Amino acid sequence: MDLVQIEPTRGRPARLPEWLRKPQTNFRALHDLKVELRIRGLHTVCESARCPNIHECFSRKAATFMILGNICTRTCGFCAVPQGTPGDLSSAEPELVAEMAQRMALRHVVITSVNRDDLPDGGSAHFAATVRAVKRALPSARVEALVPDFLGDCDAVARVLDAGCDVFNHNMETVRRLYARVRPQAVYRRSLAVLAFARDRSPGTLTKSGLMVGLGETVAEVRHLLRDIREAGTDVATIGQYLRPRIRRLPVEEYVHPEIFDLYRRFGESIGFRAVFSGPLVRSSYMAESVDAQALCAG
Repeated sequence: MDLVQIEPTRGRPARLPEWLRKPQTNFRALHDLKVELRIRGLHTVCESARCPNIHECFSRKAATFMILGNICTRTCGFCAVPQGTPGDLSSAEPELVAEMAQRMALRHVVITSVNRDDLPDGGSAHFAATVRAVKRALPSARVEALVPDFLGDCDAVARVLDAGCDVFNHNMETVRRLYARVRPQAVYRRSLAVLAFARDRSPGTLTKSGLMVGLGETVAEVRHLLRDIREAGTDVATIGQYLRPRIRRLPVEEYVHPEIFDLYRRFGESIGFRAVFSGPLVRSSYMAESVDAQALCAG
């Protein structure tokens, strides 16, 4: 079946389909890791963004650290992270993240952050310090930086890249037409420029970007987005189902069938991505170590 022949069904779905129902059984592992994180005053995007994979990931001692606080300066329509006015940065945070990553014996460390448009450098120096601290603590681990757009500040992007991250990840999140509703303070071309700059600045660094479906986009728009990020030099694409995290966030317009995710994967591979991780419960940092290994083998 040709991908262009498949279009989303219209009308908001009433029930969660079977393929999105994931058992939540690892409560002990969830509790134990949360305790360790709270002792150090650390946050994870797994918790703050209400990721559906949290039980699975915490049970295998995997987590995505979220730095620069737990309050975001932007008002994205899809995100569960608290929005408002952030507090001061914690100077101890980089070393505490490194300590926790070392305690978890991570081989692939993913670091992300809230948007800090209130800071002159967008928090990039703090981000870079965290990357360096983790590299010192775990010299054999690969470090993935999942960064905001830093308002298009190339110096800020360079600061994170120059800290030595092995994977540079910036999510496009959605198709161009939906940016005003989904990412009102972001700019589609600006995010593409961040990815292109990363490729030019650090050709040896694996580049990655992710998107959600189920927000009202068409198949043609997803194909266009995949082409755009590939042309920007991105190596890896992740595609997952949008799930409404809070009642005051955007509603789900469609639960995309797993077969369409598979077709997106095949299309992405056909246009040159090293790896495309596509499925209903895929998230940008989900199974990051495996995706990274697949992309390196393909390279």
